[in-house]
Amino acid sequence: MAESDLEKLRMSAAGRAIAVLTSGGDAQGMNAAVRAVTRMGIYVGAKVFLIYEGYEGLVEGGENIKQANWLSVSNIIQLGGTIIGSARSKAFTTREGRLAAAFNLVQHGITNLCVIGGDGSLTGANIFRKEWGGLLEDLVQQERISKDVAEKYSHLNIVGLVGSIDNDFCGTDMTIGTDSALHRIMEVIDAIATTAQSHQRTFVLEVMGRHCGYLALVSALASGADWLFIPENPPEDGWEDFMCERLGETRSKGSRLNIIIIAEGAIDRNGKPISSGYVKDLVVRRLGFDTRVTVLGHVQRGGTPSAFDRVLSSKMGMEAVLALLEATPDTPACVVSLSGNQSVRLPLMECVQVTKDVQKAMDEKRFDEAIQLRGRSFENNWNMYKLLAHQKPATFKSNFSLAILHVGAPAAGMNAAVRSAVRIGISHGHQVYLVNDGFEGLSKGQINEVGWRDVAGWIGRGGSMLGTKRTLPKTCMAQIVENIRIYNIQALLVIGGFEAYEGVLQLVEARGLYEELCIVMCVIPATISNNVPGTDFSIGSDTAVNAAMESCDRIKQSASGTKRRVFIVETMGGFCGYLATVTGIAVGADAAYIYEDQLTIHDLKANVEHLTDKMKTDIQRGLVLRNEKCHDYYTTEFLHQLYSAEGKGIFDCRTNVLGHLQQGGAPTPFDRNYSTKLGVKAVLWISDQLRDSYRKGRVFANSQDSACVIGLMKKGVAFTPVAELKQITDFEHRMPKEQWWLKLCLMLKMLANYQISLTEIVPGKIEHVTRRTLSIEKGF
Repeated sequence: MAESDLEKLRMSAAGRAIAVLTSGGDAQGMNAAVRAVTRMGIYVGAKVFLIYEGYEGLVEGGENIKQANWLSVSNIIQLGGTIIGSARSKAFTTREGRLAAAFNLVQHGITNLCVIGGDGSLTGANIFRKEWGGLLEDLVQQERISKDVAEKYSHLNIVGLVGSIDNDFCGTDMTIGTDSALHRIMEVIDAIATTAQSHQRTFVLEVMGRHCGYLALVSALASGADWLFIPENPPEDGWEDFMCERLGETRSKGSRLNIIIIAEGAIDRNGKPISSGYVKDLVVRRLGFDTRVTVLGHVQRGGTPSAFDRVLSSKMGMEAVLALLEATPDTPACVVSLSGNQSVRLPLMECVQVTKDVQKAMDEKRFDEAIQLRGRSFENNWNMYKLLAHQKPATFKSNFSLAILHVGAPAAGMNAAVRSAVRIGISHGHQVYLVNDGFEGLSKGQINEVGWRDVAGWIGRGGSMLGTKRTLPKTCMAQIVENIRIYNIQALLVIGGFEAYEGVLQLVEARGLYEELCIVMCVIPATISNNVPGTDFSIGSDTAVNAAMESCDRIKQSASGTKRRVFIVETMGGFCGYLATVTGIAVGADAAYIYEDQLTIHDLKANVEHLTDKMKTDIQRGLVLRNEKCHDYYTTEFLHQLYSAEGKGIFDCRTNVLGHLQQGGAPTPFDRNYSTKLGVKAVLWISDQLRDSYRKGRVFANSQDSACVIGLMKKGVAFTPVAELKQITDFEHRMPKEQWWLKLCLMLKMLANYQISLTEIVPGKIEHVTRRTLSIEKGF
């Protein structure tokens, strides 16, 4: 967007009024969205109103509609639920109710409405928008408003944000609250797994999802569940026999627990509900297993929102304000959606219609079509679950061998990637080796063949079960080559951070000296720093952000009883500021100092002044994040001394170095799911490369595209040759030369109320899509 357009946008915001409400079921992250809409609206010069109790408050008016200021939404980003309340309104479903709502909006001069809710809430908003002109005419006839007022407020702009833990809305990769709900589910599964293993039990877990099985599907994939029931794809007739046979097989192979996950809306092929109680009784009757049922219920809606939901909601909320201010009378009502890493605006009612088409397909028993209509993400997850759930050790041996190793620092999710890679490799008949201690272990012959059961239970384990070191091949190249020859290793799967990428690059560049290195190689990026070229996200970075966020939440809470205190928190990440930036957005930090956004004394002066002004308000605490290598001289201790000196008599200052807690803990649902998929896709790619390069009884792979980094790039998985990535890599600072997430720095500064130029903002794209496009919009 041109600078003149953005200045016009800011000018057009003056005197405009925006209202935000939450409707329907609550979802974690709604408060972050309310905060972002409020602050972005105020930032550009508009009046912002909070509507309490959803549409019910809109109909009742009065104290339910209040003008907000900057502090109205302070310290709410970490809260679950919605601070402005949500209620299902029968009154708003009537024209009389909508007439009262229109009058209340006009009384406050509000003609821009942001609705955060599910498809029912957004459909109601669109009806309200279509009737707006007629409602104002009725109000004029009733002499409740004048003709001049009706003309002044003749058009209502509507923008929707989807808040639903079920992720059941077509047109967006994720809805607000879904990731947090998955966090709650995985916490329960991890807790149950320990007691189930102790007593050799089977657990039937019922999760929410009356019409959509997304939560059940992803949690089954992320936990390695033995059986899954979702409404989109009911089990075939005779499923009772198949399920009991599967459970019996896993128990006979040494497993001490079984997990069955069932969506509350699960049905059989005839549309008859399948209850958790029925499944439990079946297992007890047929197999005699000690079986228990756990119904998670509303615990899935509760608790603090995850980092993903906080950042997602913040991005969507800011984009919603831009969409409202840019809307014209001819602009259709839109919904702000997530496509890859970008915010996009999609026609609201087209998305709603495709969402309804899913239910229609299910009602008509067109189950395959229902899964396709759910979107590419749902379909990919379903296919991946079926692939892993039905895999068994091959009864034949292929001609190929594969070695898997970890390189670099530990990252949560590494073990899940190994588990899926091992099982896919064995199911293809490959000989699979696990290497301890990275390239150093490969040079020392710490290589062992692995079996199917050897990786059982790895999916939820943090750290590195194989052991991992930063040693690079150039220090022990001859020994590595010798062991590759001795063990006849024909492919390497290297899971790790920048050292993994750099190490494979060294092996590729040594192919001219060692023919044994003409093998297939693949790097799965796994590092909390998210600094590996060739991918937007690395395994472990989501877990690290959540760990840092939870620590910062506690730090902020500790200051709630202490007036006027500023915390300076140091994060890891090397030279890459991803961890500090995303954590900063998730916790509502006042600033995040990173290497990529060079820090100057002028910035420090502005930050101190900003915090000094903040201490004069009711929010008398501050939080500043500093990436560990953001500056050679402005160290954490220096910042502590500077803030302490400049804030003397106004606020005091404390420091906290988060350190290695950011590398620890169980992987988040995203990292489990992501690493599981990358492990599968990497081995499938390796298998294809091995077959293509097999000649005269041996593998000879020396082309550039036989050694790649697998990663998520925008909307899909890509394999990029390490030789190509060399050109876009800053080896001195160990990161890509260009990083997509840097634009998030602007969002952090704006939400912290630093005055920056609007010319730096990149608004979301307006996309006009077909029904088929909507149905496949969800990405990896």
